[in-house]
Amino acid sequence: MSTNIAVLGAQWGDEGKGKIVDLLTPNFSAVARYQGGHNAGHTVYVKGQKFVLHLIPSGILHPGVTCIIGNGVVIDPQALFKEIDELAQLGITVEGRLLISEKAHVILPYHRELDVLSEARRGERKIGTTSRGIGPAYEDKIGRRGIRICDLLGDREALQQEIRENVSARNQIIKDSTLDWRPVFEQMVAHGERIRPWAADASLVLDKMMRDGKSVMFEGAQATLLDIDHGTYPFVTSSNASVGGICTGLGVPPRAINGVLGVAKAYTTRVGEGPLPTELSGALADRLRESGQEYGASTGRPRRCGWYDAVVVRYSARINGLDALALTKLDVLDGLSEVHLCTGYKTPQGNTITEFPADLRSLAGATPVYETMPGWSTPTKGATRVEQLPENARKYVTRIEELSGVGCAIISTGSDRTETIVKPDSIVARWLRAG
Repeated sequence: MSTNIAVLGAQWGDEGKGKIVDLLTPNFSAVARYQGGHNAGHTVYVKGQKFVLHLIPSGILHPGVTCIIGNGVVIDPQALFKEIDELAQLGITVEGRLLISEKAHVILPYHRELDVLSEARRGERKIGTTSRGIGPAYEDKIGRRGIRICDLLGDREALQQEIRENVSARNQIIKDSTLDWRPVFEQMVAHGERIRPWAADASLVLDKMMRDGKSVMFEGAQATLLDIDHGTYPFVTSSNASVGGICTGLGVPPRAINGVLGVAKAYTTRVGEGPLPTELSGALADRLRESGQEYGASTGRPRRCGWYDAVVVRYSARINGLDALALTKLDVLDGLSEVHLCTGYKTPQGNTITEFPADLRSLAGATPVYETMPGWSTPTKGATRVEQLPENARKYVTRIEELSGVGCAIISTGSDRTETIVKPDSIVARWLRAG
């Protein structure tokens, strides 16, 4: 019987999911990505070599592992090919190991234009998107005018008509520059031919693998607080990054998910606009940013940094039914005289919020309520057993578990896959033995 687990973000993304997926991959036959686009960036270090993945699951770095891009992902073919070619230059081949859902929607050139235009129209209320066409592609999907991988591979006349209609709609919106549908059509046909060997019914492939007793890891992009339904709306992504996205984004039933591992940093970051209640400024923010190399893997934008927010992670634990946490970048806090944990938010009216609110106006003017703990001077970097952590670091991890309502099964103590603690008595260790 297969043991299938989900790995997803428990904060605002950039938690280090790529490293955790890469670490666990040898215990699985397949890694399947279920949502998002090339706005995601998973950075993995292997023996000092840096790999940045945007669309292809992080499991691709392990020979013999099948990597699946689900129908919930929106795909920019040019970005996909660029990623494949860059991996080939680094000695990683995808041939025979990459499958792409034939139901996945395609990002077309005009989606990027519409994304930039939409963000510009918002002015000061901008979302902070990557302007890569992700949102408009999802809009077309929901508006039932999207173009899928299977459309690129099928009837050319039908594809031509769809592209003509969509380009015509685009020209009605962007009137100062007229786009010709013909080059777009020709480009999509060419892209389809390159994608053809990888196109498959992802749901059918996954069903057969699981029936054959092979274990699958479901990989999320972005994170719960960026989920279109459960995140800090409207400052969110355009897909379901939380656990529910697995079923819709890959065509698997809920019973196929045997466990859920949330990934959270030992502090908090986010890229783009929107609330970050524990956000820091000045020298301390700069210190966390530089020590943690907090720059977006997809855009290079500096990340906003703050203290660990237990309200956020407790919320993610509830939304996703987290069985365990993977706590990353503990080593970034090495050398601080004291560390802080947010337990709630104090409103200007004197009320204390301990559950994350739906209406972001509730956070306007609110200030974090902190617990302060002593820091540690002995480095945690490179530790591979809990016993090697300084006492104050162990106490900090324990308090995170208590406040977040979920245990830390994995503790990351550096960027390389070897710089990691997997607790031998944890649920993750049992999953891996079962797999």
